[in-house]
Amino acid sequence: LWTPNGSIIRQELQTFISGELRKQGYSQVFTPHIGKLELYKTSGHFPYYKESQFTPVVENESLAAILREGCSCADMMARLDAVSPHLRDQINARTGRETIAPERVRPSEQLLDGFLLKPMNCPHHIKIFASQPHSYRDLPVRLAEFGTVYRWEQSGELSGLTRVRGFTQDDAHLFCTEEQVGPEMIGCLALVKIILTTLGMEDYRVRVGLRDPDSNKYAGDSANWDKAETACREAAKTLGVPFTEEPGEAAFYGPKIDFVVRDVIGREWQLGTVQVDYNLPVRFDLSYIGADNQAHRPVMIHRAPFGSMERFCGVLIEHFAGDFPAWLAPEQVRIVPISDKVGDYGASLLAQLKAADIRVTLDGHSDKLGAKIRRAELDKVPYTLVIGQKEAETQSVSVRSRARGDEGVQPLAQYLERLKAEIASRALPDRKKATP
Repeated sequence: LWTPNGSIIRQELQTFISGELRKQGYSQVFTPHIGKLELYKTSGHFPYYKESQFTPVVENESLAAILREGCSCADMMARLDAVSPHLRDQINARTGRETIAPERVRPSEQLLDGFLLKPMNCPHHIKIFASQPHSYRDLPVRLAEFGTVYRWEQSGELSGLTRVRGFTQDDAHLFCTEEQVGPEMIGCLALVKIILTTLGMEDYRVRVGLRDPDSNKYAGDSANWDKAETACREAAKTLGVPFTEEPGEAAFYGPKIDFVVRDVIGREWQLGTVQVDYNLPVRFDLSYIGADNQAHRPVMIHRAPFGSMERFCGVLIEHFAGDFPAWLAPEQVRIVPISDKVGDYGASLLAQLKAADIRVTLDGHSDKLGAKIRRAELDKVPYTLVIGQKEAETQSVSVRSRARGDEGVQPLAQYLERLKAEIASRALPDRKKATP
């Protein structure tokens, strides 16, 4: 559940990255929270990762039919896992090998169809790309979505915001030519760096996740994996920071570059990720028309700079210890009147700041001034504006910055202009004189 204050932080982060995506030429899309099982069978996500997915949803009519047959639970699951001969033939032909094993194939009339709570967004974005023909002149196509996905995490693994069963990814999938893979990867990595730098999250390491040579869990052929792993290595080198190569950390469809951020108590969290994928375009038979007027296979790049909004916000709260910069703070300004005599000026000030799109409250309690200021400090409000008779007469405010302490009396217009510039630039606090 997102409280009003948490929702403000999340929305500000989404607004931030949405602006960056517009600069980089992304198109926003929306996809449903549920999809047909065959979609995930085609991608290969089901049944191979069904232990981390919610149980499929089966229509009542289908359930009633198999109950009449006296179908056992084991047979019901086998029917859910199975694929039709037609899908088997399609996938095997596209991949050029026996990707779908014979024991998974059943006649179409024996299959049990169903739906799955969306465990990932990529198959849906693939369907959008495939919904119309593409020329090489159209590429790269960049589709972005704040897409909510669902994973069946074990109860013992659940933890606050950082490990949940339903979460929203700042997800995007790029469809490009082989020649565009390098530049597009670099652009994705640059986006992650912009986010981490803007938020002052400089304590991180970069990990290149590769195949485990002793595992057979990976889809696709070795030649494409070699190209994808080389692309990841070359892109990681452009970051200008050390990185490690870790076999076994790749996704089943391709290698990836992860940003592993260390929080304030030393725990590591995988946040941003960029992945190269030669395999799903094959399984879904994606194509574009090249300059030679022939069909070519695009390459996919999966990327999520935040990782998930839930985990990122959980780490961010601890990173700032709740002391957010002004642009992120749920409450940016608190007005503290010295007495009721300046109530009209306080109300006017409140209205002016709200009109300027500032998140502001007025402390109308009858406490002493020191108690009000202390309460604002404990609530970690970036700016406290103290107003008395002098400020009311001169249309000014006495400014207390949480980061820098007492900043003196300033004309309201001047202070408001400075505050708006600080918020617009997403500046981090300059803590020259931190308030205790």
